[in-house]
Amino acid sequence: MKIMTKIASIAVAIAFSSFTHAAIGNYKVVLIHGFQSDQLQSKPDAAQVELEGEDYWKEYWLQYADARIDWPAYERVEGKISSEYAWPKLQELSRNGTCQSGCIFVTHSAGDLVARYLLDNQENWLTNAGLEPLNVVATYDFAGAGGGSELGDIVVNIIEGGGWTNSAMRYAISLWLGEMPNQENSGVLNDLKVSNARQIARLSEHRIPRIRFIGNGTDYFKTTSAFLPGNDDGVVAAHSACGAAESGSYDSCSTSLAMNGKIASQSKGVSNFMPEHYPLIMGDDYSHSDVVGPKHKGEVTSSVTDVTLANGQSVGVTTYKENGWWGTKYLYVQGSNKDTMSEIAVGLN
Repeated sequence: MKIMTKIASIAVAIAFSSFTHAAIGNYKVVLIHGFQSDQLQSKPDAAQVELEGEDYWKEYWLQYADARIDWPAYERVEGKISSEYAWPKLQELSRNGTCQSGCIFVTHSAGDLVARYLLDNQENWLTNAGLEPLNVVATYDFAGAGGGSELGDIVVNIIEGGGWTNSAMRYAISLWLGEMPNQENSGVLNDLKVSNARQIARLSEHRIPRIRFIGNGTDYFKTTSAFLPGNDDGVVAAHSACGAAESGSYDSCSTSLAMNGKIASQSKGVSNFMPEHYPLIMGDDYSHSDVVGPKHKGEVTSSVTDVTLANGQSVGVTTYKENGWWGTKYLYVQGSNKDTMSEIAVGLN
């Protein structure tokens, strides 16, 4: 038996048979990809970084992109990632008026951290250059690593000679990275250490909502989960993906709703969030890569009624309740029995 509960008047339905233009609704889309581990060894030049940035999104999101901010994993967020890769693109977006009517930044993984730093600085940078700041109305952050990843801590500690390993740890890191980097090419891994990530643009004054999409599956047969606190998606723990104000062991982005949609008190649910961080969608079976992929991984849930964008408009989802065994109840997002997490995001308008 299903009990329908309307949370917001946003219909999550969209036809995917043809695509005549990019954008989500009335907003242009700027993609910011995540950490690409192979770049630590290959160290691609700027042209190759751009090609690999395009390839990163080809399974789903590329079709919606009006622009991308591509960056190399072997550099640092506050260093050349910003000065040599992001800054020229910000100028281009401003000069072209791409975001004049509003942009949504769609980020994945470490792209969340890159976006936070850019959003904190773009207005000053562009104004000082005599250019119009970008009108970013929101970000859609999938598997956000803005709070860092404990896997990054492990790798950097090993590189710096202060960490120990066992066979399980070495195997987990090999699944994630392939090869172990060194001090010369560790790049953004240093920024992904939990303490470091949480210091980057920590006291941001912008009021751009960071809308979060969180998974709880795995790409690595749960091997990496042994080294991540609480629930995780195989690469980042819930504290980061949810946007928790503090790192820690969390099982849900809500204190009253489990990742699988079960309506029940969550003693290890996140109760305090970073400013303007809103965990809109939680998907129990979506892994770190699944959240931006084309494959359906089961129903998802939402504890957020709706989110007001920077321009005063709002987005949200419609949910319904479903009865389970022994009086349990579950809350699911309408349409998520067939739509992927990314398809739901595209339908938010």
